[in-house]
Amino acid sequence: MPILPVPAPSSSFTVGLRAVVRAADSRLVVFVALPSARLYSASRFPSRQPCTQHSSWGVARPFKPLYETTPPTLPSHVRRRSLFRFRVVTHYINLPDSYTDAEGLPFRREDLSQREVNRIFPTNLQAERANLLLKILHGRRVAGTLDDPSLAWNTRDFRANDQKKALEYLRKHIPVDEVLNAGLRAEDELQTIEQEGSGVDELSENSQATAEPHSPLGGPEEDVIAPTGRLPKKPGSDSPYGESNFDRIRAKNIARREAEEARLEEERRLDEELLGKENVGTLQTEQAKPRELSEWTRKYMERATSDFEAPPEMSARQRLLPTIALTAVIVAGSVIFAILYEAPPSSRRLFPDIPPAAATCLALIAANLAIWGLWKFPPAWALFNKYMILVVATPRPLQVLGAMFSHQSFGHLATNMVCLWFFGTRLHDEIGRGNFLALYCASGTIGFATSLVHLVLRGSLGMTSLGASGAIYGILTAFFWMHKFDEFKIFGYPPDPLSGPQGLGFIGLILGIHLIPFFWKRVSNIDIVSHLGGMLAGLVGIDLARYYTDYKSRMRAQRLASAGVVEPVIDQNAPTSTVVNITTSPSPEQ
Repeated sequence: MPILPVPAPSSSFTVGLRAVVRAADSRLVVFVALPSARLYSASRFPSRQPCTQHSSWGVARPFKPLYETTPPTLPSHVRRRSLFRFRVVTHYINLPDSYTDAEGLPFRREDLSQREVNRIFPTNLQAERANLLLKILHGRRVAGTLDDPSLAWNTRDFRANDQKKALEYLRKHIPVDEVLNAGLRAEDELQTIEQEGSGVDELSENSQATAEPHSPLGGPEEDVIAPTGRLPKKPGSDSPYGESNFDRIRAKNIARREAEEARLEEERRLDEELLGKENVGTLQTEQAKPRELSEWTRKYMERATSDFEAPPEMSARQRLLPTIALTAVIVAGSVIFAILYEAPPSSRRLFPDIPPAAATCLALIAANLAIWGLWKFPPAWALFNKYMILVVATPRPLQVLGAMFSHQSFGHLATNMVCLWFFGTRLHDEIGRGNFLALYCASGTIGFATSLVHLVLRGSLGMTSLGASGAIYGILTAFFWMHKFDEFKIFGYPPDPLSGPQGLGFIGLILGIHLIPFFWKRVSNIDIVSHLGGMLAGLVGIDLARYYTDYKSRMRAQRLASAGVVEPVIDQNAPTSTVVNITTSPSPEQ
């Protein structure tokens, strides 16, 4: 509400007041934009002074701004409100290669609006057609073809008065040295004629050929090719001016040099052959040849090599369904084995002096080591290529089980087996042999099945995969998930009283390391999807194993209670504070 009452204005006063308010609002909008414009400026710009444009043809007229973006009363730095400025092409040497007379050249950043067009053309020409006419005429001023009659075809639909008005507007607002540009074009045309050696007659024929569309007796209008207004390019030359004498001289020199190099290379080869025939002493040298395979090795390599020149035509369902079905069978069998398995007494064990956890892990390590050694034995290649490596082009269901124990690189084998020994023995002590073996097999097979699905759907049929990494990452994830809130000290570090990282931290670290390659541009030879599938299987599997273990403990407690045997009950959900030191050796299972 205003503080003082305002009398009701008359109608004429109202009209004047509205006009003043509109003018003040537009001026306010211009000045409000000043602070934000300074944010894009690195420093204060000095006021712009008119300068003289210099070129190789002399001093031209002073350069003037093409159009005013702000009122003249504003400071000069207001015109620099944007980071990128539009520059109008005004010189013949800056004419782009993509220029055509039918499209012209842009004469300002944005096209004229209909209101601006009505001020220029009294015939109420449409804004789209007016802007096209202005672009065509501006392009001709720059290209030096303003007086070329062969290009009148592109402006045949515009009135002569409109073309005159457009030319007056361009000459008033966009200074272009039309005489200089026309002279430069004439020089280029003469040079082109001299190089072609066709004389003035050929030029007149070309002019008549380009002027044919003007004839009313010509063919249909849709078959007419509009003149481009550019100089013809010679084949094999990227220059709009054709091939110069320097280009021809350079080409001859290059051809002469290549011929000389070929002659010297041939002479050197002949001299080496002659020297090799004459030199039969102990100093005769031989070129190093690649190591040749023996006939025995080559025979088994040919047997192990597939006859397919390309992946066989199979649908994604045909490649995936058998492997997925076998994976489900292996997971179900692992669960049944974990439920029915009972640890044998010490008297029935093969090595009673070795702890069960160490015996289990050593057996797995021995199996992986044996298959790694068999990969060096050529007679086993045919069998191993079918069942001990996951081949995406020709997948076999048993490959997800055999590839879990297969390694071709000793470094890959050593890394996986070290992790299996340090973390597998500890997890084995906590969940038992049945649950451990079930978790190991399920994580490996699910990891390879996930990798196969990913590669098939992505179309990477030429890929193969092998290794126990999926099963190992399942064991690691299960171990750290069991101790997700426990603190870990690695070789006694960090020292007391500092607390070490929790199990969740290690899981997050492993997951982060596996997500980094997805953002790399470099190609990685690590089967990341197989690792992630094994981690997911290990996390779900350890929860199921702990749930079943707790269920068996409760049932055993109930049976003992019903038999009248008193046994201490431990609350499984009670929070515990446990510090796990991974440097301790595993305890034997009783």
